[in-house]
Amino acid sequence: MDSQVRTLLDKTLGGTRLSAESALYLWRHADFKDLGNAAHEVRNRVNPPGEVTYTAFRVVNYTNYCNVECSFCSFMDEVGSGKGYTLDAAAVLAKVEEAIRLDAPQLFLQGGVNPHLPMRYYTDTLAAVREKFPQVHIRAFSPVEVLFMETLTQKSLKEVFAELKTAGMHSFPGAGAEILTDRMRDILSPKKASTAEWLRAMRTAEESGLKGSTNIVWGSEESDEEIIAHLAHLRALQDQTGGVLSFVPWTFQAQTKGFKLRKVPPHEYLKMVALARLFFDNIPHIEVSIMVAGKQLGELALYFGADDINSPVIEENVLRSFGLKSTEESRQFIAEAGFTPVRRSFSYLRGQASDMG
Repeated sequence: MDSQVRTLLDKTLGGTRLSAESALYLWRHADFKDLGNAAHEVRNRVNPPGEVTYTAFRVVNYTNYCNVECSFCSFMDEVGSGKGYTLDAAAVLAKVEEAIRLDAPQLFLQGGVNPHLPMRYYTDTLAAVREKFPQVHIRAFSPVEVLFMETLTQKSLKEVFAELKTAGMHSFPGAGAEILTDRMRDILSPKKASTAEWLRAMRTAEESGLKGSTNIVWGSEESDEEIIAHLAHLRALQDQTGGVLSFVPWTFQAQTKGFKLRKVPPHEYLKMVALARLFFDNIPHIEVSIMVAGKQLGELALYFGADDINSPVIEENVLRSFGLKSTEESRQFIAEAGFTPVRRSFSYLRGQASDMG
């Protein structure tokens, strides 16, 4: 092992916070197995060593009309094309009712940025779900969606979140982060929120009591330095708010022609999981998305610092899914990986299907 790698890992295991510069060195020079061994040790200190958590939820994409037009997204339809859709409240309720029958009483409500929708659409939809299904936890929207609502209503972002909470929203995801540098955001989605705006939305949500998740999506034109800058932004956010429950590594998938996609090899994915566990000394959970990583790589990730599999997911429309289709399949997957499966809610309440019932 590289002597500097050994020194950095020893210091980290001893409780010294890993600097961005040191994380960059490990990303570039550490063997993924050495990172994994250290990360698994940290994971076993932070979370019960013999257990892996899972959760069950339904994604409902309420509209695919979007004026942000990310270069990597094939899900959206151009506003005004007449080819897309927007679900009314009745359609959303029908999907939630089916999810409950499938033992997934949690809703992830998210869509494109559709300028034709009034603020009442969002609040009325939330209120309809809350009224008919009070046991369902609603995780909703994304920074780019609520920033649109801020412009739409001419209210402060804090006021927007207050309206959404009153209507029924319980938590807020750190979606749409991709890579948090403005150079990469200009390449990937120049109409999307800047790094500062994305962080402002997340900070305001968490200061409003809406906890949630964060992620990274890499495998395009980003540099090593930009990967570490992204992680540093998320750790600083958590230092400020304490509202981040988990971090999920994602890789870009081929969706559109012309998008510069770099195939992320399995060892690099595992290195990201491990580095995240070592770097995020203030984020309790590292999730593996089985629908992106697949079962074999996902199982390995549980020995590289991850403690949760973020599955099963019902109705994922945006990404091709390699995921687990039921709670029983999730429990079996965890058991076959050598751990005890423990169900948790979106809020990480262990042993609960939802934290609203």
